[in-house]
Amino acid sequence: MKPDLLIVGSGALATLFAARLSAAGVNIMMLVSWQAGLSALRKAGARLEGGDNQIVQATDNPADCLGAKYALVLVKSWQTDHSASQLAKCLAEDGLAVTLQNGLGNDTFLAKSLGLQRVSRGVTTLGATLLAPGLVRPAGDGEITLEAHSRLSGLVEILRLARFDFRITENMEPVVWGKLIINAAINPITAVLRVKNGELLTNPAAHTLMNELAIETAQVAKAIPVKLPFLDPVRAVEVVVQRTAENISSMLQDVLRGATTEVDAINGAVIRMGEQKGVDASVNRALCSLVKAISFHDKL
Repeated sequence: MKPDLLIVGSGALATLFAARLSAAGVNIMMLVSWQAGLSALRKAGARLEGGDNQIVQATDNPADCLGAKYALVLVKSWQTDHSASQLAKCLAEDGLAVTLQNGLGNDTFLAKSLGLQRVSRGVTTLGATLLAPGLVRPAGDGEITLEAHSRLSGLVEILRLARFDFRITENMEPVVWGKLIINAAINPITAVLRVKNGELLTNPAAHTLMNELAIETAQVAKAIPVKLPFLDPVRAVEVVVQRTAENISSMLQDVLRGATTEVDAINGAVIRMGEQKGVDASVNRALCSLVKAISFHDKL
């Protein structure tokens, strides 16, 4: 049976979406590269902590997904090229791939393989911690924002079945950069210090550094120019940290399990855009280097 939705990835958010949608009666196929994830999903399905196992189809072969009408791309940013080449083999000609990934530029990589008409962007503030392959702990409520697209209606109906909180906008840039500011300010510091989000407010030096990252990233956005969804980037980041105080950031999760981080797509993207617009991004540069340094050290 052809799936209602193809989910590309098997990490925390991919598993969260798969479990919630499958529980709502959506026929899910997951296209997976991580072999431990593939094995777990095939054996026991996708599961939220404390919930029932939800049966999903899982494969590492794009040929098993031929004709997929809708795809949610939830792999790490550095895996986007590989996922794009896989989707080029299986996404329907009138299909749509929506990226909900962190960072900038994922839609551009997808469009190179799929064409502009088959790609759209989204942002989510949903959080999750991967406890084991196929098992996630949800990290509170969050919203999905989707870019308006002529092919989006069917995907909207699928998301509605699982009662996801979502909205559609004609202008994604403010949303994308708003999320980027949050990620750039929180993720690298938590990854370097190996702390939950909330400690960034109780540690004075970390709090100052977080604020500097927020301000610097906002300055790059304004130079593009992008009208941000908030007036005060420092306050916006602090509100998110308060709301997610017990969360383990996705970048820290990557560091703890020895995986490649998304620092290049987050802080690295701020650095690159800053260079293009003549805006100093030295705080982002320092944190980017620190995350790479600890990742290198942990692999020795």
